[in-house]
Amino acid sequence: MVRERTTQRAGAQGTTTAQGAQVSPGSRRRGLGIQSKLLIMLLSVSIGSTLVVGWVGYTNGRDSLRDAAFDQLTNVREAKADAVQALFSNIEAGLRLDSSGATGNQAAVEFASAFAELNAQPVDPAREAVVDAYYDTEFIPALEERTGDTSDPAVFLPTSSAEITLQAEYTVPPASFDDAALVDDAGDGSAWSAVNARYNSYFREMVTSYQYEDALILDTEGNVVYSVYKGVDLGTNVLTGPYKGTILAEAYDDALNSNVVDYTEITDFERYQPSLGVPTAWGVSPIGADGVVNGVLAVQLPITAINDVMTSGEDWAAYGLGETGESYLVGPDRTMRSVSRLLIDDPEQFRELTIEGGSSPATAQRMVDVGGTVELQRVDTLPVDLALTGKKGTTVARDYLGRETLAAYTPVDIAGVQWVLVSSITSAEAFAPVDEFTRNIALAMLAIIVAVSLLSLLLAQVFARPVRTLVGAVRRVAGGDLGVEVTSRTRDEFGDLSVAFNDMSRSLQVKQQLIDEQRAETDRLLLSVMPEKVARRYREGEETIAENHQDVTVVYADLAGFDDFAAGLGTDRELSLLNDLMRQFDDAAAAAGVEKVRTLRAGYLASCGLIVPRVDSARRTVGFALQLAEIVARFNAQHDAGIAIRVGIDSGTVTSGLVGQASIAYDMWGDAVNVANRVQALSGRPGIFLTQRVRDKLPDTAGLTQVGEIEIAGATQSVWQVS
Repeated sequence: MVRERTTQRAGAQGTTTAQGAQVSPGSRRRGLGIQSKLLIMLLSVSIGSTLVVGWVGYTNGRDSLRDAAFDQLTNVREAKADAVQALFSNIEAGLRLDSSGATGNQAAVEFASAFAELNAQPVDPAREAVVDAYYDTEFIPALEERTGDTSDPAVFLPTSSAEITLQAEYTVPPASFDDAALVDDAGDGSAWSAVNARYNSYFREMVTSYQYEDALILDTEGNVVYSVYKGVDLGTNVLTGPYKGTILAEAYDDALNSNVVDYTEITDFERYQPSLGVPTAWGVSPIGADGVVNGVLAVQLPITAINDVMTSGEDWAAYGLGETGESYLVGPDRTMRSVSRLLIDDPEQFRELTIEGGSSPATAQRMVDVGGTVELQRVDTLPVDLALTGKKGTTVARDYLGRETLAAYTPVDIAGVQWVLVSSITSAEAFAPVDEFTRNIALAMLAIIVAVSLLSLLLAQVFARPVRTLVGAVRRVAGGDLGVEVTSRTRDEFGDLSVAFNDMSRSLQVKQQLIDEQRAETDRLLLSVMPEKVARRYREGEETIAENHQDVTVVYADLAGFDDFAAGLGTDRELSLLNDLMRQFDDAAAAAGVEKVRTLRAGYLASCGLIVPRVDSARRTVGFALQLAEIVARFNAQHDAGIAIRVGIDSGTVTSGLVGQASIAYDMWGDAVNVANRVQALSGRPGIFLTQRVRDKLPDTAGLTQVGEIEIAGATQSVWQVS
């Protein structure tokens, strides 16, 4: 560092050299100084580097997080595809097993024989009247209410004797389908009831085990000779009756004509009128053995089991789908084959969004009423279009509710149907880690830029200070300010320049040496009791020096018990220990960026932000107070003392300046100083106490405990203790 010492003051309006040349302050060149240029260079390089590194880190991190989101969704898609394919594989295996087993074959033969026997009997008018009334008063009204369409009862009325008899005895009496499945024998004495009594429990257990909606046995002529739930399709003929032309009829015909006993076929969903228009999919397989076909087994596929697989038992979050993710099946008509998650979670919001997405209000309300979306919710989206062409992959696209989502799509490998599977999650949720990462990167870059700016400013000041000092010294000598001496502690060009300057001024120093020494001693004493800025103003002749400072944090520390500790010590020892303690306080203040104002025998007054404004003055001051407490604790441990320290901290406006005429002293006063003193004495016990104004400026308030209140300017503020 280069330091300048002077013994004479230059004139305020200009100076005259020893040769009589007039030097005017206005003759200085104008433009950017070396400090400004250096600061600009440091900031340009540092901030530029920070921005480049930050951008590279941001792009790499963002891409990694986005890839992780797509990978997670892809894993969910693959897991769901495997699960739904496994479900249908189990259904096909069960069909083959049940249709080729001895029980299934024997049942088909006996039910067909008993059905033919019923058909050979004449129609019972009483039973026909009961069935007609059932269709008029119960089935047709329920079908119309469910589908919203008008139906003609005459189209559905049974015509054959077997059909009328079975529906009169088994379909009409029970209160529900579940009750009908439990009836093994209607007590009519028919051969069919005897066969049903033998096999109904077997097929009922089969339906329960596989979660089928129903199971039918059809004879080789297309007659439904058995049904577990004994619905209105019992006894009908799928080739000539009211349900001809249905997917069931087509699947029956395929199975009967397959000429392969272990043939199975899975159909797509179709609205099935005996199930009140509920979308129904079928699994069919010929019943036979040894190359002989005795009938066809048809089961209604378990929509609840499909929904359980696709919704993960409604525990979406456990399977990586968060708050908005879901997996669903879509058919070739671009309507759903499984339920929508939002319909389960929030039916009202689903109704609003599906209407916004293009569904009619009536369709939306119907989905809410029936609690399902199969063949109702249209999914005309990009992922479905791609999957229906046989592709699998991931994309960002709008879903069927109009939300932007990440979607993973794939065709589903189920023989007989062209379904696709889509796993999706809203972009907002999927990319939430990306947004958080972006926010953290931005904050980190901002913090680095601020730190780099402050460091660059400090370095520029350090670098430019010797230059400014040398320039000032040369001008003062040229202006007649004799006795200037420049000393350098560096071994660089600044040091060489200082040596050259000293050689030039040495002839002038001889006359001024005594004055210089006296001036140096005076300067040292001044700097020990006041800041350099104030000392400089005082040296320049100002007698009244006072400044107001805004947003200054004041710390007032009071030592308690020092007198008791020093009572048995000599004066020299007491002063030595006190000076050592205060030196440690001064070192801690310098390290924390806190400026000491004055030192008392049992107290210490300091500030932060007074000489050098600091945005984090509150944090620095609290950290300094904690250092004081540690210093006192070490002192007590070293000297077996019981000294305690009370520290009060407040922030606000203060005034600093010189007090006195004959004996001057640098001091600081104001509301913040008074409050800091009052705060440390409030509880009367050791500790670090701060006002609400200081607490509000701390970035972290953990570890603060409210210990009281204090009145400041007519308002009550809380006092907090640092624990």
